[in-house]
Amino acid sequence: MSSLPTATPSTVQTAPAAPVLPPWPDIDHAQFGEIGQTVPLSRIQKLTAGYLTRNWVTIPHVTHNDDADITDIEIRRKHDGEAAARKLTLTPYLMKALAALLAKYPQFNASLDGSGQKLVYKKYFHIGMAIDTPNGLLVGVVRDCDRKSVVEIANDIDELAGKARGRGLPMKNMVGGCITISSLGHIGGTGFTPIVNAPEVAILGVTRAQWKPRRATDDSIEWRLMLPLSLSYDHRVINGADAARFCADLGRGLA
Repeated sequence: MSSLPTATPSTVQTAPAAPVLPPWPDIDHAQFGEIGQTVPLSRIQKLTAGYLTRNWVTIPHVTHNDDADITDIEIRRKHDGEAAARKLTLTPYLMKALAALLAKYPQFNASLDGSGQKLVYKKYFHIGMAIDTPNGLLVGVVRDCDRKSVVEIANDIDELAGKARGRGLPMKNMVGGCITISSLGHIGGTGFTPIVNAPEVAILGVTRAQWKPRRATDDSIEWRLMLPLSLSYDHRVINGADAARFCADLGRGLA
């Protein structure tokens, strides 16, 4: 019986050494001019910094940018708001559309396990949303967006945002998301690169919608309200073509 081949020193393959990073610069800024007070980071800022650094360093990010025509959704949003006697933002409509897309594109509703060698596919549709608070950034999770109406999702968003900006969100409200939305539309911008919120594999960034001209079927010019989309994804799980299809379908779902 033949023996198994043995590796010689010349054939042994070793992993490349991790880069040794230089220390963070410790500078006396006062030597360059007057400075203000020195303030410690808040607890939320410290936690967020650690998670964001881990996610940015360990996840191979790619961001796909596109525009979605939300002219019709804008009309529907105002009508739904009047019927519900409350103001509705675009976010619950995005959450409903994303829940439908996660069912169509299961690789976006997956997570790598702790070993990084297996994909866990989920059958639930919980959507996270980044919440800007005075103490730092938090992500609240709206459960079962596929089963809820737009108004029900909007109520959940209000409740989560209220908690986050008050005494804070309990951990149970910040875990279990499938994909996260980071919206800067109320502030501005034309696009950015959101950082994937592990163990999720994608995050959708949206900025301010703008009216843009488009050629109509009769060659006239019509104005459409276009929403910039910035989809960051984990390239280990999702390829560029799927990201492009995902954004294109999201645009059709919002039309």
